Amino acid sequence: MLDAAARRLIDPPLNRLGRALARRGATADGVTLTGLALGLVAAALIALGAPGWALVPLLASRLADGLDGAVARATRKTDWGGYLDIAADFAFYGAVPLAFVLADPGANGAAGAFLLAAFYFNGTTFLGYAILAEKKRMETSAQGSKSLYFSNGLLEGTETIGFFVALCLWPGWFAPLAWIFGALCYLSGTLRLIGARAVFRG
Repeated sequence: MLDAAARRLIDPPLNRLGRALARRGATADGVTLTGLALGLVAAALIALGAPGWALVPLLASRLADGLDGAVARATRKTDWGGYLDIAADFAFYGAVPLAFVLADPGANGAAGAFLLAAFYFNGTTFLGYAILAEKKRMETSAQGSKSLYFSNGLLEGTETIGFFVALCLWPGWFAPLAWIFGALCYLSGTLRLIGARAVFRG
């Protein structure tokens, strides 16, 4: 819901930094993989019981996630790069809830499983919409220039990162926050399904 507004604020500085990195030989795929590695480090720190320390690599990971597209725009965008980017994002989004479950299975197991199932459903509606949009040659730049169609939703990347930051700051609240966020993910996916029915049924 907030991604379009966030992109208008962050894209100009990200594009400048992306051009500077490209001039120094950075590749978009390299930035994507660096971001994934940082995200997995954050998840490992959470699993080891240090969610506060996880904030630094977690936020650095999301900075890299914004920079890979900026580097690609400064060099050459490829379908592979867009595919790698979305795969890395989904790996990161799944790793963080899993890490909280591993940190305290008794307290976080059920809520974490519910949250991961909600992510799975919401992600499926997102990717399925993108496939159908490609078949109809639909385009949007509301969330910036992307390699695939980004349908908007109640919960998007901005909200998810805010949620992860809140979990790291207040790890004792993981279970209630996960139940709430998971329910909102199901609602977001359901609303996307309803919207897709209106667009693609014919």
